[in-house]
Amino acid sequence: MDATTLDTDAVARWLTEHLKGFEGPITATKFDVGQSNPTFRLDSPSGQFVLRRKPPGVLLKSAHAVDREFRVQKALADTDVPVAKMHLLCEDGDVIGSAFYVMDFIEGRNFDDPRLPELTNDQRAQVIDEMGRVLAAIHSVDINAVGLSDYGPEGNYFERQVGRWTKQYRASETETIPQMDHLIDWLTANIPADDGKRTLVHGDYRIDNMLFAKDRPEVVAVLDWELSTIGHPYADLAAVIMQWQMPPGNEGRGLAGIDRAALGLPTDEDFIAAYCKRMDLPGIEKFGFYLAFCFFRMGAIIQGVKKRALDGNASDPERAAKLGTFVPMFAMAGLEASKRG
Repeated sequence: MDATTLDTDAVARWLTEHLKGFEGPITATKFDVGQSNPTFRLDSPSGQFVLRRKPPGVLLKSAHAVDREFRVQKALADTDVPVAKMHLLCEDGDVIGSAFYVMDFIEGRNFDDPRLPELTNDQRAQVIDEMGRVLAAIHSVDINAVGLSDYGPEGNYFERQVGRWTKQYRASETETIPQMDHLIDWLTANIPADDGKRTLVHGDYRIDNMLFAKDRPEVVAVLDWELSTIGHPYADLAAVIMQWQMPPGNEGRGLAGIDRAALGLPTDEDFIAAYCKRMDLPGIEKFGFYLAFCFFRMGAIIQGVKKRALDGNASDPERAAKLGTFVPMFAMAGLEASKRG
């Protein structure tokens, strides 16, 4: 069975046995989002749920960690970070062919274009401000109180991450990309000293990984926690700025070249300043490193997506193959960011 399908009979049998009050049968509808871990809406007489699974097939070590996604969202249930209610984690690969978890289905608006064309200027400003508020909430979670102090190792987060993603990139490398090689060398040589900041980080924080209430600019759920860990908060902040520096439209989903003031959208500097105010920070030095790192990591991620497409394990093979062509662009953008103060 491939990544685009789901054995609904097997899922219904398992949920009937393990989820109190559950009643089948179920129908499954695959979401277009979720390139890494295929995600399905489940409709049943008991209500609507969401199932998120590892893709089948041979996978990179430590990738597609649905067990970590489940754990972190369950831990955040009573915090200021909005997440869906977690129900069950199934690590028995015999049920549907790979591990999966089931959570509540949440009604909400999902924006995949940071230009927010469907909103007014005031609404755009409120949505982006709410995005900044929730980011600060994630970085303010008391990781000891919620049981996540061991969710990531001690030590220099960026040293660890550059090493990890270099290995992941090499494992999925399909051809030599000189820009990526140069970026890896620069990052390795310019890792900042460990400043002691150690918080929960989302790992892929962007507007299309959030659900907003239907009738107000309030986040009702942060999604896609696969890359979350205990690490350095500036990685999440830089990920937002990285996304905005991409070209606008369906491919880049960014704000490059957009007159933000005319749309009521903040500048990069304004967003960073608002974050610093919320976190009681005087500012952020050498932001270019954090931005370059985010471009590198995203390049490594989409190289992995490309490799899965070639191996026949991608959630959306056609889109995955197309995404793979952008790896050199991310590498070049990372090299440009490395020149930024």
